Amino acid sequence: MLGHHLGRLATALLATLVLAGCASPHYLQLDPKRSAEVPQAGSGQAVTVKAADAREDEVIGTRSGDAMSTSVITVTPRELTPRLQREAERAVRDMGFSPTTEAAPDRPSLTLTLQHLGYARGDGQPLLGEARLEAVLEAKAVNGGTTYTGTYTSRRTQSFALRPNREENAEMLNELIGNALDRAFRDPELGQLLAR
Repeated sequence: MLGHHLGRLATALLATLVLAGCASPHYLQLDPKRSAEVPQAGSGQAVTVKAADAREDEVIGTRSGDAMSTSVITVTPRELTPRLQREAERAVRDMGFSPTTEAAPDRPSLTLTLQHLGYARGDGQPLLGEARLEAVLEAKAVNGGTTYTGTYTSRRTQSFALRPNREENAEMLNELIGNALDRAFRDPELGQLLAR
């Protein structure tokens, strides 16, 4: 009899822990990286590089899909922006330019801005969950009186039997933003304008 009650208690405790884990917030520290080759355009010219995060909210969604949920997923600009800056500088360097953070009146510039980062629950199959992720980057190159602005969107739909944990969510978002970085810096128009 005592074993039966302990078994029920253990089952209830396990269910509570599982549900508590589902409701816990995820504060993600992302480290996206560009993996694509970039077109060569520069010959050592200095280019001012700036990264920014223009999102209105650091909460990108919830793990449950319910707007009132406590299972929010948060990515803070103060942690993500320096990593975007590093990747933008690396891309500009790989294009053949010399990146700098100092602005100068006649120096070409490149601004990389994260416009949107979203995590939403999709309509999965029975017994499967689905996450829909989206990242939107804007790259703005300015040289002389000419400006080129490109918008680069990366989307991913991920099905799962168990909700992704913090590490899995971070990995999915790193790949998502990395894909948007690849799209942005493969755009030959950016380097061509900076090289004029």
